[in-house]
Amino acid sequence: MANVIGLVLPFFGLILLGFVTARITRQPLDALGWMNTFIIYVALPALFFNLLSRTPVEQLAQWRFVLGATFGTYIVFSLMFVIAVLRSGGDVAESTVKALAAAYGNIGYMGPGLALLAFGEDAVVPVALVFCFDNTLHFVMAPLMMALSGRDATHQSPLQLAFGVVKRVFTHPFILSTIVGVGAAVVSFQPPAAIQTLLNYLANAAAPCALFAMGVTLALRPLRRVPSDMVFIVAIKLAVHPVIVYLLLSWIGNFPPIWVYSGVLLAALPTATNVFVIAQQYGVWVERASASVLITTTASVATVTALLFAMTNGWLPPDLFP
Repeated sequence: MANVIGLVLPFFGLILLGFVTARITRQPLDALGWMNTFIIYVALPALFFNLLSRTPVEQLAQWRFVLGATFGTYIVFSLMFVIAVLRSGGDVAESTVKALAAAYGNIGYMGPGLALLAFGEDAVVPVALVFCFDNTLHFVMAPLMMALSGRDATHQSPLQLAFGVVKRVFTHPFILSTIVGVGAAVVSFQPPAAIQTLLNYLANAAAPCALFAMGVTLALRPLRRVPSDMVFIVAIKLAVHPVIVYLLLSWIGNFPPIWVYSGVLLAALPTATNVFVIAQQYGVWVERASASVLITTTASVATVTALLFAMTNGWLPPDLFP
C-alpha cells in the first residue's frame, strides 16, 4: 500500500496545491489562460512526440486494443445517454452532456502523467491510442447529438458538420503530435541534440503543470448545485467504465498486462474539464457539468488509489479469460 500512496500522493497533491493556491491568491480564471496554452499546445505534445518517436512501429498497430477501449467508452456514453433521456423526458441536448460527463475521462491532463508514473514508458503507446480514439469519438458525438437535438444554432449541413468534426480532430495538438511522433518512429528520425534537450524540458513540465492547472480550475469553479443525475455519473464514470473496458480487453485478449492496465486506468479517470467547455459552447447543463468535474475528481482520489493498489498487488489479473 505504501508504494501506491507514494505514487498517487504527489499526483493528487499537485491538484490540491493548485486548488489551495487558487483559493489563497484569488486570481481570476482568465489568468490561467497562458498556462493552459502552454500545456495543450507545447508541453503535452512534446511529451507524446518524445515517447512515441522512440516506440517500435509494430506496437502502434494494435487495432484490437483500440476497438476494445474505444467501444467500451461508446457503451458507457450510450448507457448514460439512455438513462438521462428517460429521466429528463427526452431532452437530447442535456442527455448528451450528461453522457459525456460519464464517458469523457480526463485522459489528457491526468492520463499520461499517472499511467507513466504507474507503469513506466511501456504505457505510452496504449495511452496515446486511447487518447486519440476516445477524443475522436467525443469530437464526433458532441456536435452530432447537438445537431440532432436542434441546439446547434449554426444549423450546419451534414457536409459542414462532417468537415467541422474532421478539422477538430486533425488540428488538435495532442493528435497532431501523436501523428508526428508515429511518423518519426516509422522513419527512425531523432531530433538534433539541442532540440531533443528542449523537448525533454517541455515533456518533464507537462504533468506537473497540467495537474496544477487542473486544481486551479476546480477551485475557481465552485460547487453550487449537485444534479440529481450525479449518482449515476459518478458510478458509471469511476466504476462501470473501467469494468466494461476491462471485460472487453480481457475478452479480446492477448495484450501485454501494462496495455490492459493502462486502458482500464484511463477509463477510471474522472470527468474531463472539456465536458464543461462543451456544455458552455452549447449553453446546456453548464453549472452541473462543472459540478460533475469537481465531484468525480474528488471521488477519484479513493477509486483510482484502490484500482492502482489492486493492479500493483496482483488482485486484478491482466486477462480474465486466459
